[in-house]
Amino acid sequence: MKIGILGGTGPAGRGLAVRLASVGHEVIIGSRDGERAEAVAGEVRERAAGRANGVLGALNEQAAQADLVILATPWDSALQTVQALRQPLAGKIVISMVNALVKNGREMLPMYPPRGSVAEMVQAALPDSIIAASFHHLPAGMMENLDSGLEADVLVCSDHKSATETTIGMLDGIAGLRALDAGSLAQAAAIEAFTAVAITLNIRYKTHSTLKMAGL
Repeated sequence: MKIGILGGTGPAGRGLAVRLASVGHEVIIGSRDGERAEAVAGEVRERAAGRANGVLGALNEQAAQADLVILATPWDSALQTVQALRQPLAGKIVISMVNALVKNGREMLPMYPPRGSVAEMVQAALPDSIIAASFHHLPAGMMENLDSGLEADVLVCSDHKSATETTIGMLDGIAGLRALDAGSLAQAAAIEAFTAVAITLNIRYKTHSTLKMAGL
């Protein structure tokens, strides 16, 4: 599958690009700056040592042409990004991995968008697209390092069965990751907010923790 990552030049987007390309997907890292996207894609391929050759760099507009699109921008530019791409994103599954967070000393605190979550704001901005929320709690550094031994559960929520099933199927192909159906898109508010707790724990304990749900 060809997968586009809007705003994919940051740590979260790079990590996801590496993991997806390592299992055979063609991944387009998108950016407002095409040259930066190409440079980052080159760095990703080099660090992966031949295991992520399917990573390319391009403008967000080109990434939006992919079969499936992931939104990985900073939270305060997410709506501006998708609104400008409403037409090419129509009819497509768009997965938001964006968390609205702010740093306060040695803690991360969640922001609460007017609609409850970034994912729900994206759904309102893209009424003709199929929105899911996922990938929020994955440590970017471990994602980008294919030898990190990463093991994690990944929560997926959507109001559309097709989006949930597609996202879970994509995740189940990646070693070390287990996808879990967390329900409707209304759950995105709690999932996004919990990311602040996860990052705060990482700061306090100087580690890269992952989410694992026992008993499932």
